[in-house]
Amino acid sequence: MTLFETGHSNGSISLKDLINGIAPQCEDPGLKLDDIIECISSGGWPLNLGLDVSKSLQSVRDYLEEIRRVDIRRVNNTRHDPEKVGRFLRSLARNISTSATATTLAADSGGSDGPINDDTVREYIDALTRLMIVEDQPAWAPHLRSKLRLRKSPKRHFVDPSLAVAALRATPETLMKDLNFLGLLFESLVIRDLRVFAQANDAQVFHYRDETNLEVDAIVEAANGQWAAFEIKLGSGRIDEGANNLLKFMNKIDIKKTGKPTTLGVIVGQGFGYTREDGVSVIPIGSLGP
Repeated sequence: MTLFETGHSNGSISLKDLINGIAPQCEDPGLKLDDIIECISSGGWPLNLGLDVSKSLQSVRDYLEEIRRVDIRRVNNTRHDPEKVGRFLRSLARNISTSATATTLAADSGGSDGPINDDTVREYIDALTRLMIVEDQPAWAPHLRSKLRLRKSPKRHFVDPSLAVAALRATPETLMKDLNFLGLLFESLVIRDLRVFAQANDAQVFHYRDETNLEVDAIVEAANGQWAAFEIKLGSGRIDEGANNLLKFMNKIDIKKTGKPTTLGVIVGQGFGYTREDGVSVIPIGSLGP
């Protein structure tokens, strides 16, 4: 369930409007950092509605334990070492919202017996995708003004960021002490909601990264060719950074072939919804809806 579905977003800024180029404007929805951490930790699981965070987290940990020991074996009729699967899940959690390669995940999943091999990582990803535990975010391939090469690696995500929190046995208290990691979890939370809203609008969610390592967190492209680009920043202190990134990105896009974006926006954890003088919109997650 999205934040809109759980009642943590009022939905006053719709993705449909953003895709259609309607400038957002809204009051501060009142979502606090503690609320965001709780939403990330508890997840959007219908059965966990009404439970406190600790019970919700334990429920997700129990679910991952069942996946690790039983379900992943059933999905492809292959016997997997539960210990290695657990190490892989923790590696995937540490690398959430990044374009970590199979080789990186294999090395990071290593134990006393050394790293697991790349083929095993691919088997795990395939099985976990079929179990609807992970869902990679594909790379976007627009027309560029130059011969700059694009990175094609997908970004790694669980279907819900609470799975990453559970895999690492993290808590709201430990997340508050690691704001960099919390920012990656927030990005994954936003991608989760964007995917649901995009599906309702016959659209898909991609990411952009080129050989200069310029990245854009989310490209929402509709079936009719309209598209919008978003940076995702937990703290309002990074809005300028996100906006500047989007403007650099726009200088590289061949809009004669790709078309102009309907919206350039920075999705943030808190604050008002408005459009800056440079044309970049600011969208609080507590106001985002379908």
